[in-house]
Amino acid sequence: MKSISLNRFFFFLVFSIPFCISAQKHTERELILIDKDWRFSFGHLYDTQKDFNHATGYFSYLAKTGYGDGPAAPAFDDRAWRKLDLPHDWAVEQSFSEKASFSHGFKTAGKNFPEKSIGWYRKKINIQETDKGRIISLKFDGVFRNSKVFFNGHYLGTEESGYNGFEYDITAYVNYGGENTIVVRVDASMEEGWFYEGAGIYRHVYLKKTNPIHVAENGTYVTTEIKENNAEVTADVTIENKGSYKGMIEVVQTILEASGKQIATISENTTTPDFYKTIHYTSKLQVNDPLLWDIENPNLYRLVTEIKQDGKIIDHYETTFGIRTIKFDAEKGFFLNGKSVKLKGTNNHQDHAGIGTALPDELQYFRIKKLKGIGSNAYRCSHHPPTPELLKACDELGMLVIDETRLMGINDYHLNNLKRMIERDRNHPSIFCWSVGNEEWKIEGGIVGERITNVMQGFTKSIDTTRPVTVGISSGFKSGISSVVEIMGYNYLGNGDIDAHRNEFKQQPGMGTEEGSTFATRGIYFTDDAKHYQSAYDKKPRPTFYSIEEGWKFYATRPYLAGLFIWTGFDYRGEPTPYGWPSVTSYFGMMDVCGFPKDNVFYLKSWWGNEPVLHIMPHWNWSGMEGKEIDVWAYSNCDEVELFLNKKSLGKKKMEQYGHLEWKVKYTPGTLEAIGYKNGKKVLSEIQKTTENPENIKLSVDKGNRTNSNVVVVTVETTDKKGAHVPTANHEITFSLKGGKILGVGNGNPTSLEKDQFIDNIELLPITDFEEKKLASADSNQKVTDSEDNWQEAFKDRDYKNQAPAYVYRGKFDLKSNLKTNTVTFFYKKIGANAVISVNGNKIAPSTEDDQKYAFNTSVLKQGTNAIQIIAQPLQKLKEWDVMNTDPGIIQVITPSEPWKRKLFNGYAQIIIQKEDNTNEVVLSAAAKGLNAGSLTLKK
Repeated sequence: MKSISLNRFFFFLVFSIPFCISAQKHTERELILIDKDWRFSFGHLYDTQKDFNHATGYFSYLAKTGYGDGPAAPAFDDRAWRKLDLPHDWAVEQSFSEKASFSHGFKTAGKNFPEKSIGWYRKKINIQETDKGRIISLKFDGVFRNSKVFFNGHYLGTEESGYNGFEYDITAYVNYGGENTIVVRVDASMEEGWFYEGAGIYRHVYLKKTNPIHVAENGTYVTTEIKENNAEVTADVTIENKGSYKGMIEVVQTILEASGKQIATISENTTTPDFYKTIHYTSKLQVNDPLLWDIENPNLYRLVTEIKQDGKIIDHYETTFGIRTIKFDAEKGFFLNGKSVKLKGTNNHQDHAGIGTALPDELQYFRIKKLKGIGSNAYRCSHHPPTPELLKACDELGMLVIDETRLMGINDYHLNNLKRMIERDRNHPSIFCWSVGNEEWKIEGGIVGERITNVMQGFTKSIDTTRPVTVGISSGFKSGISSVVEIMGYNYLGNGDIDAHRNEFKQQPGMGTEEGSTFATRGIYFTDDAKHYQSAYDKKPRPTFYSIEEGWKFYATRPYLAGLFIWTGFDYRGEPTPYGWPSVTSYFGMMDVCGFPKDNVFYLKSWWGNEPVLHIMPHWNWSGMEGKEIDVWAYSNCDEVELFLNKKSLGKKKMEQYGHLEWKVKYTPGTLEAIGYKNGKKVLSEIQKTTENPENIKLSVDKGNRTNSNVVVVTVETTDKKGAHVPTANHEITFSLKGGKILGVGNGNPTSLEKDQFIDNIELLPITDFEEKKLASADSNQKVTDSEDNWQEAFKDRDYKNQAPAYVYRGKFDLKSNLKTNTVTFFYKKIGANAVISVNGNKIAPSTEDDQKYAFNTSVLKQGTNAIQIIAQPLQKLKEWDVMNTDPGIIQVITPSEPWKRKLFNGYAQIIIQKEDNTNEVVLSAAAKGLNAGSLTLKK
């Protein structure tokens, strides 16, 4: 083994998202969120016609610049498409099917569903005439996956990865002072991972404007070295010039405290880089008596980088960072700011109940706060780069992070993805380790894995010298990757002899990058394979996997191991191990997909936190089991726990460190009470009480929400007449909301096949069998009957130099249903002037706001085949090469969704709501058969 001593300090500082204050006149940089008001429609994986005939044009988008066709063409009519805001995950909106992907939670999206594997997004934006001379870019934080982006018909590029952020310069293509069209085609037919990944533009999109001379994208790198009571800050800045200016510029670097107080500044002149070149500029600044970033006090600073030209500020770029030291020691574990810290981590994917992967920023904070609440201090991004907002939440809340790339390899695709991740994320103080791979079974134990790891590890160090590198390994800890990786990542202690590996490689620090992998269903205390229920008692799940308690005891009692990362913090879609259909989510989480705690949470709180903890399980509603023994467990960090049933003591027991306590109790309705003692004194009590029947619906704001958050997570439950929570209730609750919108619903049930989202169904119907006939008069109001002869295929062999005064067109469209609640609209695409539209012989007037939009009343429609007629004067070609529109338009049928609803699961459900921007009050109402309705009012 190439031993590596890490008894040195890794110094470092960190970046959140660089952002700008566009309202200030002194800066030319703007970063404008453009998530609002996109149009969306499904295309098709292989049926070109259903993919709006994209890439069928004579030149198309690759043959000649600017010839994006189909939806990629600026003039494409998308009025009938669905209107939505980003982030958006179309997979979560779909139904479930046994034929769908096991790993992606059986959602009907992806390659097996070609009609739901391609998504088109379009948005119109205006860019001012005054922006001429600036560099204009589109910035995407992540699109799943294989996205093609077009701007004003110009193909900008393809990003295969579903996790990388990317940016395109659109300066040359902009229609200044007018309308511009952004188009994104997303192909989610291929899976990157073996877990739910969503589909679509599920992260933010920005319009960026800068001076031609500016700080490059992710162009700052801040490191620190602590000397006695001071910190020397090294601020490396990459400056890019996309203009013709040659001369001197001034670079001003300023450090601000969180309050905004300036504490250090430095200025120096430097030569502007040449056209389309960059320079690296480095400043040294000193912070006296710095406030260190750590888990309890996540103190942050801001580096403000200003570029001045002739005394005027032309760029203003802000970088959030923290000052702290990290160290891995092969004998003593991990140190943060010189203090020993045991890593108490969890692995997590990026989806949440009802939302999928399109998480609002506030939900990132919600989830990190939930993990902090169980005593966790570390988060592993499994197994891909996260959203910038997650890292920002970890910086601000004090959560250590392992940041992980998606694929191992040594070629440009792999190393470029790794580079982009590191350069984007290396200023975050929360990140203490880079991971370049996970469970690569094909290569883990051999020379290929060793070679790849050496390259990726060295490549990582060339970009960031301040952090070590790890790989999660699960196929044995003997050779290959394990012998060369800087920090050994043990995935499951049952997969090899960790102590033996450590004894052979004593200079190699290690940590449990995955451990636990237990099965549990929240609120279930008897395993029932027929129902796909796994008991919540912490038991060894499989011979080579260990319980949460066994895993923590192993790592907690070995100083040389830095800590562990439990698989997982939250349940997630996909991998419904140990079952399959109809289970659609995992069973591994310490919390379910909503963030409701399973009982293992209280074991971890007992030994991960500093506050006294006492929790007893199960609940005490066991009608029909009177006289039968129930296993009662206590999780606590008290010295002793005494259990009482209806005030009768069942014995006091001493708590073993990192353990739990058990009693066998014959069920009798009433009150089960536990009392915890420290130093012989009562410090805590916990009660499980037999409740009465549920009577009321209770709605409450979850404690994980941030104050004044625009997105609110609401807990739904039922109570009995005394106000006690009923843990066995499974009522279906129906919701309504005023002053906002519902984003999603969930309940944590791994077998629930209920909808996550209730959205109106939009069906687009083509006009078929489209025929035409010449008319002798230009009168568009003349009456023509379908029985007459001489009809022919519309526009076929049309002589545009010798057209009739008018034409009558006829076609058909089929309605699967003709519900009175449906909204049926014809979006006419102009095929002639002064058009008159009739349906089933009834003349239809155009809309008042759009004279090419026609609302069809259901009274003139019928289920099945409907006839449409258009009489119009022909359009004339102005130039011989003009391409004339031959598409009469599209019929849009909107079927309103049913009301939002969700069944409770073992007493709980969750609803996520978003407040409207211009409302002072949001009212959520909930109703269910046989229960008193509930209501929750939220003030702005």
